[in-house]
Amino acid sequence: MKILAINGSYRGEKGQTNAFLELLLSGAREEGAECEIVALAKHKIHHCLSCDTCHTPNHYLKCVYSEKDDAASIFDKIATADLLVYATPVYVFGISSLLKTFIERFYSTCDVNQFRVTKSGLFFHHIDEKVCSKDFVSLICCDNLDKEMPINTRDYFRIYSRFMDAKHVGELIRNGGRLFQRGQDQKEENRFPAIAEVYAAYKQAGRELVIDGHIHARTQKRANQEIIPVSFFGQLKKLKPFKKVMVQRAKELFSGN
Repeated sequence: MKILAINGSYRGEKGQTNAFLELLLSGAREEGAECEIVALAKHKIHHCLSCDTCHTPNHYLKCVYSEKDDAASIFDKIATADLLVYATPVYVFGISSLLKTFIERFYSTCDVNQFRVTKSGLFFHHIDEKVCSKDFVSLICCDNLDKEMPINTRDYFRIYSRFMDAKHVGELIRNGGRLFQRGQDQKEENRFPAIAEVYAAYKQAGRELVIDGHIHARTQKRANQEIIPVSFFGQLKKLKPFKKVMVQRAKELFSGN
């Protein structure tokens, strides 16, 4: 199996998103998968101009930037992959603009004048299945602990799946990002034992992608679990007084106190 991960973080290889990607892919590599991460931050990706040149006879399905940036070469990598991982931090309640800019360039691979009905029954236009319809995993990272924070990003990929006829084979949502310290601070694992379980779940998820073609529900639940060891934490964090305590605790935690 060939797995291609698209990292939409502006921090590229230095970010939390990449750290979790590496964990996921390490498990896949253990089962013999060929894995590659494309860090979009290291590539030149122009914005789609919606100029529609790609829908004219002399430039059909060819973007005006096809020879001026790296989008087309990444599309070629997608076409030869068996499975994709779309990975992004949550930026202002949605996917990163870097990943959004890249996905918008799919426009030049689709004939928007040819209409169709998707497998899920939605009205849409022609798509290039080699680029748009690959089975994929969404991997979403954020520091915030509120469940509201990743909702738009989560829904983006769910909607993408339905319109693009792309099977969504795993949904990894990792909040509390700073508590993980990109896997570099063992003290945090001692304070929050669930961190080690999350790391193990990510590796297991990678193995399952190769063996079964999807992430099992139990593994996904372990990977997405809350890491602060309070039995009713999910209810507590809805209360404003408790949130104020959390804010003060975060200040102390991240200031080194």
